[in-house]
Amino acid sequence: MNISEHQATAPADQSKPYCGYLLRDLQNKAPSNLQILRTGPGTPMGEYMRRYWQPVCLSQELTDVPKAIRIMHEDLVAFRDREGNVGVLHRKCAHRGASLEFGIVQGKGIRCCYHGWHFDVDGTLLEAPAEPSDSHLKDTVCQGAYPAFERDGLVFAYMGPPDQKPEFPIFDGYVLPEGTRLVPFSNVFDCNWLQVYENQIDHYHTALLHNNMTVAGVDDSIAQGATLQGGFGELPIIDWHSTDLNNGMVFTAGRRLSDEDVWVRISQMAFPNYMQNAAIVAAAPQRHSGPAMSRWQVPVDDEHSIAFGWRHFNDEVDPDHAGKEEECGVDSIDFLIGQTRHRSYDEMQRAPGDYEVIVSQGPMAIHDLEHPGRSDVGVYMARSLLRDIIAGKTAPDPVRAKAEANGGGTLPRCTSDTRLKIRRRADKEEDSAVIRKACHQVLAVMKECDEIPVDQRRAHILQRLDEIEANL
Repeated sequence: MNISEHQATAPADQSKPYCGYLLRDLQNKAPSNLQILRTGPGTPMGEYMRRYWQPVCLSQELTDVPKAIRIMHEDLVAFRDREGNVGVLHRKCAHRGASLEFGIVQGKGIRCCYHGWHFDVDGTLLEAPAEPSDSHLKDTVCQGAYPAFERDGLVFAYMGPPDQKPEFPIFDGYVLPEGTRLVPFSNVFDCNWLQVYENQIDHYHTALLHNNMTVAGVDDSIAQGATLQGGFGELPIIDWHSTDLNNGMVFTAGRRLSDEDVWVRISQMAFPNYMQNAAIVAAAPQRHSGPAMSRWQVPVDDEHSIAFGWRHFNDEVDPDHAGKEEECGVDSIDFLIGQTRHRSYDEMQRAPGDYEVIVSQGPMAIHDLEHPGRSDVGVYMARSLLRDIIAGKTAPDPVRAKAEANGGGTLPRCTSDTRLKIRRRADKEEDSAVIRKACHQVLAVMKECDEIPVDQRRAHILQRLDEIEANL
């Protein structure tokens, strides 16, 4: 359903003043769009997500004891054995159901504490000490397990059909520019995965929620900590575009910084639940920089989810070194007050942030109660694209073919911040049109990188940006 269809079906009583009595029953409606909200085993969205590598915890959470986790409605246990191999297994032991969160990590695999059954990281039963030597249990029993690996402090698992396991895609922003550090983090949200994920494509809220939306008189340090600096305070000239990266989408957001400077910001969704964001701490962009954050919104169940990701630290996205690596970790991130649940209710009310506005929509947002406007096109586009994917209306996995065609090299990305020298037009509408055109041309340049070797991409981008400036 698009925005106009949604508005046409809205109850007429919603337009009347003091209509609370007339609308009270709507507040208890069941959520719609359940096909993209629900992610349990066997659901269309759940099965779609299971075809991709998903982060399940941070490496630092794997200690000398197992870590109980819940991911996509499944109770699991994660551990690193003493040989350094990572296991993600069903939590209940295949023998009598005792929880492996109380298991004993071994040199190889994990041992259930109840009867000593010993499993390798792939679920193979290595030993059942209480059974006779001629037992065939090792040939007939296997603990449920998922392929898993670690990268830059995140533990990933593949929970889908074994014969459809993909390669893990490596984007150039993971390794470029040289010296980039990927610092892992997680943020827990007490709500459905989608309302967190779609918040990232809603770029208008950065100029509103994250700019002076605090109670008068609140401590200056808190007010500043809840506010994005630089040009974020200006409402952007924004468009949303579908892409072929996992059937994803991007937004292009243009802002005039001065009479001579325009800022073009692009952030990118790759479905089902991945996002790359451009710079989040720099006051103003340099000539061109790449992603500052990679993030997966992973369902725990239908009413809880966890953001797992990396903050990218390098001199391009953070030339002033304003980011704080030490503040990134388990349920912790280093930018903007209001990203986590770890504040008092009073603090949340006086300086609300993303966590408050997202979770306060309810454990599963009721989309039928919304009154969308033009600023919501991106959110409704994301929902529509997701519905089309799980309905089989689009190709299921174009990024895999692209990765294979790339010969194992890194994949390009559209996510970027760009600063262009474009003089201000006297006519406001004409100036807005020029900014919008610049945004579309920068996006086209980023898409051109699909066909360019990784070591030539940046030079190509900078040359093409010069050409855009010359023609605008």
